[in-house]
Amino acid sequence: MTKMQSAPSKPLADISKLASLWPTAQQIGDKPMIWVNGRMVPKSQAMVSVYDHGLLYGDGIFEGIRVYRGKIFKCEQHMDRLYACADKIHMKIPISRDEMIAVQRHCIEVNGFQEGYIRLVVTRGFGTLGLDPRRCPVPGVICIADQIRLYAPEFYEEGMRVVVAKRPKTPRVCLDPRVKSLNYLNNILAKVEAIDAGCDEAIMLSTDGWVTECTGDNIFIVKDGVVYTPPHTTGNSGSLEGITERFVREDLCNACNVKCLVKEMRLEEVLKADEVFLTGTAAEIIAVNAIDTDGPGTGPRVIIGNGKEGPITNKLRKKFREIVTSDHVPED
Repeated sequence: MTKMQSAPSKPLADISKLASLWPTAQQIGDKPMIWVNGRMVPKSQAMVSVYDHGLLYGDGIFEGIRVYRGKIFKCEQHMDRLYACADKIHMKIPISRDEMIAVQRHCIEVNGFQEGYIRLVVTRGFGTLGLDPRRCPVPGVICIADQIRLYAPEFYEEGMRVVVAKRPKTPRVCLDPRVKSLNYLNNILAKVEAIDAGCDEAIMLSTDGWVTECTGDNIFIVKDGVVYTPPHTTGNSGSLEGITERFVREDLCNACNVKCLVKEMRLEEVLKADEVFLTGTAAEIIAVNAIDTDGPGTGPRVIIGNGKEGPITNKLRKKFREIVTSDHVPED
C-alpha cells in the first residue's frame, strides 16, 4: 500500500501591502494634543497597549462633556457619574476627582479651546489576554479635547426623522444602561438600523416593550403642554442618567414655566405626542419630526405634530443656547 501524498501547500497570501489600509501618523496629524496615562502627546502618538482590556473586552467607562466659553458644562455632575460608574464595575480610578478636573482644564488650555467637547475614557488597563481584571494593575486614563457634531445644523430648525429599532435595549440584569461603559455594541447595532433607513437615530425599546432611550440620546415627548420622559429603570431595561436630560428636567423646564413629569411610556404614546425631542451632551436639544415605526424604511412613517420643531421644544432649545452662550455657564 502506498502512502497518501499530501496535497501541495497553498501559497501564503501576500501581506506586504496591507499596511496601506490604515492611516499613517502623518495622515492622522498631531492636533489636538491628547492626555494619555499621564502624558500629553500629539494625536498621532496617542496610543494604548493592545493588551489594554478596554480594547480587548470593552472593559471601561467614559464621559462625553461639553465646553462652552471655556467652561466645563456640568463638570461636577459628569464627575459624579464617572466615579459612580467606576464603582459599579468594581474599578478604582487611579487619579482623584480634582486631578481629573485639572487634566480636563489642562487639555482645554493646551489646545486653546473655548468651545468644544471632552471625551474622558477610563479603561481597565494593561493586562493579560484573559478576562480577569485582577491582571490589570492600573486602569488607564485618557482625556481628549476636540470638536464633535452629531447632526446636520438644519435638523435643529426642522427636526429630524428617527426609526424604531428592532433590536431591544439590553436588560438591566445583564448590563445596566446606567453604566456608561465602553460596551456600546447594543447601541451601535441599533444605530446601524437608523443608518440603513437613511437617518441618524433610533428609538430603543426594552424587551418588554417600554420606551427607554435612543442610541445616543435621551428622549422626551410633549403632550397637551406637559413634557414627559421615561424613568431610568423603565421596563426591564432602562436608560443612561443623562446630564443634559437632567438639566432639561430640573432647570430648563422650570425656567420656561413648563411642567415636566417622569413616567413610563409605550411607543404609542410617543407616536401620538404633540412634540418629541432628544437630548444629549453632543446633541444638546433636537426635535424629532417623524418616526419610522417598523424598522429601516419598511413600515409606516408617523409625522410628529406639524412635522417640524414644536413650540415647547423651540423654547427649551433657545433657553439652553442662551445659558451656554452666556457668562454664567454652569459647571456644578
